[in-house]
Amino acid sequence: MDAPQEKLLFTPGPLNTSPTVKQAMLRDLGSRDDEFTGIVAEIRSELLALAGTSAEDGFDAVLMQGSGTFGLESVCASGIPADGELLVLINGVYGRRIAHIARTLGMAVWELDWDEDHPVAPGSVEEALVEHPEISHVAMVHCETTTGIMNPLQEVAEIVKSHGRHFIVDAMSSFGAVPIDMSKTPIDYLVSSSNKCMEGVPGFSFVLFRTEVLEATKGAARSVSLDLREQWKTLEETGQFRFTPPTHAILAFRQALRELKSEGGPEARGSRYSTMQEMLSEGMLELGFQPYLASEVQSPVITTFRYHKDSAFDFEGFYHRLTESGFVIYPGKLSEADCFRVGSAGQIGVEEIIALLVAVRTTLEDMGVTLTPV
Repeated sequence: MDAPQEKLLFTPGPLNTSPTVKQAMLRDLGSRDDEFTGIVAEIRSELLALAGTSAEDGFDAVLMQGSGTFGLESVCASGIPADGELLVLINGVYGRRIAHIARTLGMAVWELDWDEDHPVAPGSVEEALVEHPEISHVAMVHCETTTGIMNPLQEVAEIVKSHGRHFIVDAMSSFGAVPIDMSKTPIDYLVSSSNKCMEGVPGFSFVLFRTEVLEATKGAARSVSLDLREQWKTLEETGQFRFTPPTHAILAFRQALRELKSEGGPEARGSRYSTMQEMLSEGMLELGFQPYLASEVQSPVITTFRYHKDSAFDFEGFYHRLTESGFVIYPGKLSEADCFRVGSAGQIGVEEIIALLVAVRTTLEDMGVTLTPV
């Protein structure tokens, strides 16, 4: 049988992965095998190094089965005590998801909301913490994948610390491509996943945390499978997962980490993504698509575009025509604007961006859309 043609993914994740990352999965390894437990230990150490810290500095890393949302829920379910109160900073779908998780767990939740094209305002965060001393934890999405907007991590982290609260960061769409130094940025829990900027495959999330903070949550867990502290303690004591780990995804991730290091780390990867994003934005402007965000708050990972103004443009037809041509983009998730998203992360380069732009132009012409530059 002929192998199916691979499509190019211009999405928030899963992303295009390298042949060597895929190749790493082509063997079986027991979850209690010494080699596998050694690989898990290596990955935990490497993740801390990427965040500018180590176990000796009072930090640690835990892998958690499931998507990034599972990792976030593990932090909420076991990192925040039952009497804790969570302030969620929201300017997109994924901030709202954190609030939903916390409320489902029976937690007291406060929200600060901004329009989806506005970053979190540190001054408003400080005002809320002064006004509500009962708030114990603050959660923020670093790169809000709803639009691709970047939120001010360092400023917010310092405000949260200055008021003696704990800070939870969803770094799903930033970690691995946007440098984050936890030795200089006061973060208590940072959550990301294997299949975004790390360029691995789906299967698990990971949490980087201050050990003294998680240690203090003993007995707070409201979940068995998502008990973050118990997962950490079991890995520390036995090197093994409590429940079946995604062995093949972890093998792929070890290779992805090696490739990230070989590329030059998050700074170099972020630079590559930025080049792709700028090329994409310029090309789409020429075809009549207006970026949703101002350039100063735009991430290098994913870009949101408003629908074409020509009346002949139909997103569903546009999307399916592109997919049939081998290019997968992503529908929008905005509440007040008709938009779609195009990723610039993963194993793509100049040739792939050019190919996508050619396909977009051809698709628009086939639809009868007038190509008027913005």
